[in-house]
Amino acid sequence: MLSGPPAASVSAEQLLDRFIAASERQRRTLVPQLEQRRDDLLNLIPAALERFDRAGDDWACGFLIQLWLMGSSAEQQQHWWQRHPHGWLQADSAAGLDLLPLQRALAELAFEEADRLTSALLRQLAGEAAERRGYVYYSEVPPMPALDLQSLDRLWVVYSRGRFGFSVQARLLRSCDGRWDRLWPRIGWKQAGLWTRYPGSFTWSLTAPEGHMPLINQLRGVRLMDAVLNHPGLRQRL
Repeated sequence: MLSGPPAASVSAEQLLDRFIAASERQRRTLVPQLEQRRDDLLNLIPAALERFDRAGDDWACGFLIQLWLMGSSAEQQQHWWQRHPHGWLQADSAAGLDLLPLQRALAELAFEEADRLTSALLRQLAGEAAERRGYVYYSEVPPMPALDLQSLDRLWVVYSRGRFGFSVQARLLRSCDGRWDRLWPRIGWKQAGLWTRYPGSFTWSLTAPEGHMPLINQLRGVRLMDAVLNHPGLRQRL
């Protein structure tokens, strides 16, 4: 366990170092303190990000990127995206998809937009027929490239403090003993026996229940979500 003086009495550099070196649980307790001292940290964050693996899925770097973007001017934000034309996090696509709009929406905390982009990307992965009809059949999921689903999941995990993503939903389903009826209220998709209304009744922020996003339409049953969560590429991430 990390020890030392309270975060309020340490320098911005020390607080940032403490956050990066901390355990998962300790990092979460430090988040509010970093948010309170955002202005002191802005000039330090770009260099601190070099200490993270761009091909990894450590949510701490996603949080720091969001913290920096929220405290920066529009001009600085524009310069940031010019410096990172493919997004800071390495997110590759075997299908040749452009994942930058999704990464940018997540980094800017535009979760409703990110959810819509994710649905559109899944339709692209499913093929032209899915794009024409506007939704994916469960039978179109197994051929999807593992790399693409892993990249989608990593983007959600990194930019949600580890709270959202397909792998998060899969772990929660396991903790519910595979019971979908237990999963829905836990992730906020069903309340008092009624499906949550889209989009107005969903919570498009980090205050949402764990696993709340991305959404997968359940009106046709659970087979599509089951196919996604059990895709070999995503099962590797559990």
